[in-house]
Amino acid sequence: MLVDSHSHLDAAEFDDDRNQVIARARQAGVTRQVLCATAAAQWPKLREVCSTQEGLYPAYGLHPTFLALHRKPHLAQLRDWIERERPVAIGECGLDYFVEGLDPLVQMEYFEAQLQLAREYDLPVIVHARRAVDAVITAIRRAGKLRGVVHSFSGSQQQAEQLWQAGFLLGLGGPVTYERAQRLRRLAASMPLQWLLLETDSPDQPDADIRGQRNEPARLVKVLEVVAGLRGADQAEIAAVTSANAERLFKLPPPP
Repeated sequence: MLVDSHSHLDAAEFDDDRNQVIARARQAGVTRQVLCATAAAQWPKLREVCSTQEGLYPAYGLHPTFLALHRKPHLAQLRDWIERERPVAIGECGLDYFVEGLDPLVQMEYFEAQLQLAREYDLPVIVHARRAVDAVITAIRRAGKLRGVVHSFSGSQQQAEQLWQAGFLLGLGGPVTYERAQRLRRLAASMPLQWLLLETDSPDQPDADIRGQRNEPARLVKVLEVVAGLRGADQAEIAAVTSANAERLFKLPPPP
């Protein structure tokens, strides 16, 4: 039984065959998914998708690359959604210093506000950190008393260790399946399993076998296969430990 710890199953790319995508995931053993929000206007659709079938759990937040869509009142709305909907996490939130035109100061304002909400409601945060891992670590330390995951981690061993010390897990997905991602693959091979989550980031970040195509949660099995191979470990062991990690972090119920 696998948990896809980071999915965007509510994305428009799945509107035509979402039920079939869920069915394929379950056939592959991916029985639970954490669906991560990107902007306030998307929250109602994400809630609706999660209500359609068992094993789909929402996280609401304001994604940094959609900065142009965010407004300060959305933070008050996020508080209302947290109180009313009881999501498993706040996110996707974070910092993106790769995409041009995203004001880093405004990004930080939204990120820190969401970290404070996470502290207040004792929820984990799902963090996006692209070319911004050091800044994310600084913000997490400044907020204090947080837990969560940095998804699609692409930083260094030293940065990984700092995140573990702060109580944060690392999400690994499609990028680890590419042979050229040597630093990431070394990390996957050696990191303590207690800090590892598996993810797809569907419909984005396809694995090496489907490069250029739409990704989907059933492809988590490929990520599992590669991580187990890099570690010389049994796939069942990796599946069991990473699923338990997700259950603990997000307080997920047993698989349906």
